[in-house]
Amino acid sequence: MAPTGSFSFPKSRRLTKASEYEQVKREGFARRGKLLMLNVVAVENSGPCRAGFIASRRIGGAVVRNRVRRRLREIVRQHQHELREGFWIVLVARRDAADSSYCALEHEWLRLAKRASILL
Repeated sequence: MAPTGSFSFPKSRRLTKASEYEQVKREGFARRGKLLMLNVVAVENSGPCRAGFIASRRIGGAVVRNRVRRRLREIVRQHQHELREGFWIVLVARRDAADSSYCALEHEWLRLAKRASILL
């Protein structure tokens, strides 16, 4: 079953301001896994789900961090039509994410999203 709609993931669907990340951390809840930490907050009248991605220097150099962020962004883009509306999400890559495959990251994302009840 292919969902209808665009699979683009424009900047308007991402969290870009530090204050937005702080709000998710302050008001939301977290689900922790081996590779990722998922922070979620319900936001009234926010429309489609918005996501932010964090890969700290702890997981590696710039090349490694950017690769992990790109993979996470692609995973969320692929599954964006399965997400409930009205949520802001912050995905934090943990140290083991740097050495993980795309499939392992995707599996972890789906598992954490189900635990957080943000999938349709």
